[in-house]
Amino acid sequence: MRIVNRRAKHDYQIIDEIEAGVALTGAEVKSLREGRGSLIGSFVRIKDGEAWLHNFVVPAYRHADARGYDPARSKKLLLHKKEILALSHKMEGKRLALVPLACYMSGRFVKVKLGLGRGKKKYEKREAKRRLDLEREAARALKSRG
Repeated sequence: MRIVNRRAKHDYQIIDEIEAGVALTGAEVKSLREGRGSLIGSFVRIKDGEAWLHNFVVPAYRHADARGYDPARSKKLLLHKKEILALSHKMEGKRLALVPLACYMSGRFVKVKLGLGRGKKKYEKREAKRRLDLEREAARALKSRG
């Protein structure tokens, strides 16, 4: 099971990466093991010395009771206080954002890879797409010649 947020690398220039655990209920873990979940539009906020993952949608597990279940509830990230403090200082000082890049299982634990990144401007996104298209064309040309 691996859920990837492809928009994150498109919208942000990732400077640093960190791994964090996620506090989930049993039904949410079972749903994630089936590969269900979405990181699109999710983000991390640090509030009162705790890191929270917002908009991480985990659909209800089909064999569990879904009454009162909120698939987009905020989930607590499991990080050490020193890590949270260091991240919050980096985010404030350089105007960086903390975005989830991927969610995966590590043994029996659910982990989230977080990226500390700076938001890209529109022209930077266009330039990256242009560069990728040029590389793709060059690879095609080499393949057709060989």
